Amino acid sequence: MKPHRKTTPGVLNRRNFIKTTSLATGAVVFGVPALLRAQNLNSKLNIAAIGAMGKGESDTNCCDTENIVALCDVDSKRAAKQLEKYSGAKFYQDYRKMLDEMGKGIDAVTVSTPDHFHAIAASAAMRLGKHVYCQKPLVQTIYEARYLRNLAHETGVITQMGNQGSAADGLRRAVECIQAGIIGQVREVHVWTNRPIWPQGMGRPDGTDPVPASLDWDIWIGPAKMRPYNKVYEPFAWRGWLDFGTGALGDMACHTVNMPFRSLQLGYPTEIEATPFIGVMNDETYPIGSKIRFEFPARKISIPAAHPTFFHKHDTLAFDPATFWWYDGGKPLADNPTRHDGSNKPPHELTTDIVEMLGEMPGSGCLLIGDKGKIFSPDDYGEQFFIKQNGEQKFAHYKKHPAVASIPQTLPRNTFKGDNDRRHHQEWIAAIKAGKPEDCYSRFAIGAQLVEIMLLGCVSLRAGKKLEWDGPNMVAKNCPEAAQFIKRENRAPWALA
Repeated sequence: MKPHRKTTPGVLNRRNFIKTTSLATGAVVFGVPALLRAQNLNSKLNIAAIGAMGKGESDTNCCDTENIVALCDVDSKRAAKQLEKYSGAKFYQDYRKMLDEMGKGIDAVTVSTPDHFHAIAASAAMRLGKHVYCQKPLVQTIYEARYLRNLAHETGVITQMGNQGSAADGLRRAVECIQAGIIGQVREVHVWTNRPIWPQGMGRPDGTDPVPASLDWDIWIGPAKMRPYNKVYEPFAWRGWLDFGTGALGDMACHTVNMPFRSLQLGYPTEIEATPFIGVMNDETYPIGSKIRFEFPARKISIPAAHPTFFHKHDTLAFDPATFWWYDGGKPLADNPTRHDGSNKPPHELTTDIVEMLGEMPGSGCLLIGDKGKIFSPDDYGEQFFIKQNGEQKFAHYKKHPAVASIPQTLPRNTFKGDNDRRHHQEWIAAIKAGKPEDCYSRFAIGAQLVEIMLLGCVSLRAGKKLEWDGPNMVAKNCPEAAQFIKRENRAPWALA
């Protein structure tokens, strides 16, 4: 059956009245800086980058329509390329000093650091009224995800999480199709990835390396426990380390799970069970592969109406319980146990029609199974997807499937030019100038919910047992020992602002 739909009043209820009147009084909700910017929507923003290289390089470049006034990076040598490109920007190794000295001259910041530093830097900027674009996976802990979500609401700053597939027309079309019931009730979701593509499954290295003269190692460590420098940690391999990253889930789930998460509005799971694909967890890194099951209860959601009127702007859908499966990595290679063979995938009986269409099983993908058919996306962002309804012999691209034509567009599209990464940043910039946080499709109010789900997989892996989850209270009811992984004890003086 398709999701049950009924109409609900769109404008004359108390919630919408408060929302409408609050938006009208922008100085109260969004603060004085947003009101001042609204006086000139064509003026350029002053943007500072916390993390200038790696993903920070592309994040800064995607904002080059504005004034890049400061670059902050713990490694001055790595930042040299960007400093040459943005010669008018001031350089800092410590974001705290940057915000202290230039706070009044900064409108917004991008945060492109390792995962363990995201919430520390983002919250400091938000407390000062700065708008924030923060790279996925937004934060490292569930507590931090909830904290930033609440802080965005409290401060009214404009936010965007850096899962740039959210800008794609195809992803938004997939959401519309699934919510219109094109494959009926979705009861299973399977997502797999070729990550990790960095070493995992090993213990802490022996010995130390000299700290590069250009690197401030104390700031790089930030809220994590201090340890001696070793070149195995940075600049990229930090993702697999428990103290610094979030493993394959953190790297890819904000992309690959984005489409089903939005379509089904999954909310809080009630049960999470994660197991290493081979071997066991250690105390330093995530395993070389993992398989994780999330159970979601029945839920009712509100979506934009297909045919809105003055009195009817939203519909209510009722979704049945659903199971979400996550697969990463594979068996360790014989000659290098920190690398894998990519064999951890959904069961073959679920993917035979995918292999028939593509000629092989892709390294990553997303498969939704409904009672009226399947939807499969072979890319990491849900931008391209294929539909196979019951009785059909093969998958068809959504632009060629006859059932799609009758489904109305209910979601706005990102109208900016360039690749999805640039369009995603420009959507954030435009929302800042307009004072409209709702124009950011991956604002923290939404992105943080996705991150909470993802990080529960990390918690279950680290706790080593199935979790019975109380989402509103952030408590594993059957596993008090999981609390240490839900909220991290930060090294002094690093704290959320």
